[in-house]
Amino acid sequence: MDEIINKVANSSLQVFDLEDHYPIGIRTQIDISNWLIEGFLLKEKDFREALKNHDWRQYQDHFVALHCSTDAIIPAWASILVTVYVSPFAKKVVLGSITDLETSLFQDVLSKINYNTYQDKAVILKGCSKKSVPESAYIFAIQHLQPFAKSIMYGEACSAVPLYKKR
Repeated sequence: MDEIINKVANSSLQVFDLEDHYPIGIRTQIDISNWLIEGFLLKEKDFREALKNHDWRQYQDHFVALHCSTDAIIPAWASILVTVYVSPFAKKVVLGSITDLETSLFQDVLSKINYNTYQDKAVILKGCSKKSVPESAYIFAIQHLQPFAKSIMYGEACSAVPLYKKR
């Protein structure tokens, strides 16, 4: 019986796996409506008092997304004020959803990678992941890889979809 050879492992394909660059840390979403009267009305004095009395230490080293789960119209200074309180404890604060937070985290991480190792190489942008990788991260990755790679495919080596080939 012939030996089974893993041709993918022996190929010159370079795999770019976004999971390898996944920022480790707790993701937390803070709902500003919790400090509004009936979730909709911002009374400045009460809002400031509630923020002052909140235990911000619980967000130590968290990645934080600020949002409002109601249709309340909130002045810009309100989310900025929440940021003033949470920033000394959080690793990062964004306005938006957890997906917006993930997008921001990947923007930061992907902008710091040295892509020279992918120079003139065939690259597979790995598609499946066990962690929460937003689609936007793939958009950032392709933009960073394209100037370097000879070709870029998406998916797995056994069923990759061609995306880009340098002319």
